[in-house]
Amino acid sequence: MRAIRLPRLHVVTDTRVPAPGRPDPLTVVEAALAAGARLVQVRPEDHYTDRAAYDFAAAVAERCAEYGAVCLVNDRVHIAQAVGAHGVHLGADDLPLDAGRRLLPARAIIGGTCRDPESARAARRAGATYLGVGPVWGTTTKAGLPRPIGLDGLAAVCAAVDLPVIAIGGITAERAAQCRDAGAHGVAVVGAISAAADPAAATAELLAAVGETAVPTAPPRTWARADQGARSTAELAREDSAPDPATTAELLAAVGETTVTEVPSRTRADQGARSATESDREDSTLDRDAPAPTVRTGRTESSRPDLRSGRAALPAGDPRIDRDQPPPDPTGVLRGTGER
Repeated sequence: MRAIRLPRLHVVTDTRVPAPGRPDPLTVVEAALAAGARLVQVRPEDHYTDRAAYDFAAAVAERCAEYGAVCLVNDRVHIAQAVGAHGVHLGADDLPLDAGRRLLPARAIIGGTCRDPESARAARRAGATYLGVGPVWGTTTKAGLPRPIGLDGLAAVCAAVDLPVIAIGGITAERAAQCRDAGAHGVAVVGAISAAADPAAATAELLAAVGETAVPTAPPRTWARADQGARSTAELAREDSAPDPATTAELLAAVGETTVTEVPSRTRADQGARSATESDREDSTLDRDAPAPTVRTGRTESSRPDLRSGRAALPAGDPRIDRDQPPPDPTGVLRGTGER
């Protein structure tokens, strides 16, 4: 999860029980992203099991990654963590905002639901990144909502806090512009896109209403590296995060550390092929009393521990050597008294 500019249009998935004429939510997400939307909030309804929610959220997160868009998960913090989303949106009956902030990385986006200045200030103190405020108008996409607060209620919340306010509830392109005039940073929509005859066109209209420029569609990352074959988003992320050896060496030099070159293991190429049994017999004749070599590590010199005896190698005659005592066992594991 990483910090990122908060887009003004939040596309919320419609995962209600499928009904005739209701489009597949993933198809709507793809159309909205292709039209320029840059934030999708995965809202798994109550009938979604954790496994179903995970599968759907993972599919949305993958498509968001392809388009460089933000992915948030509504309610279920563990699902957001599991799919690597940018953050979560937490309602009044969900995990408390401050608890979510303790669980997630410091830069994670956490949205909190509120509908008046007092709850907005409380959400800010609890660590919210932005506020979802509403319903501004009546809506049929979610049951059990309180009465609408209207544009005046929205404006009161916007004036009370210095956080981005995202208006939700009954939003259309015309109303989105009114929300912006009332002080909202942006809007969140469900039916305005999912129920539209052309979700892509509806997305473009909403983007214009909130003052966002539609971003030209970029090819997915898996297509951009055709010379390497199809690559998963996870594989590319791991590859991109691999440390650069040259950069590591420069940083070590800058702080006065010496780069230690690992000594290659002894080879017997000049002795020809040897059987495993012969090699084992030869290894058993090694001089176990030979002093351990001294190596340089960072700024200090120290004797390399004798891993075969479990003690540090000390010069012959050193008074600290007591061969009648067992090797040091500070953890107590060898004595059966320590934690494993």
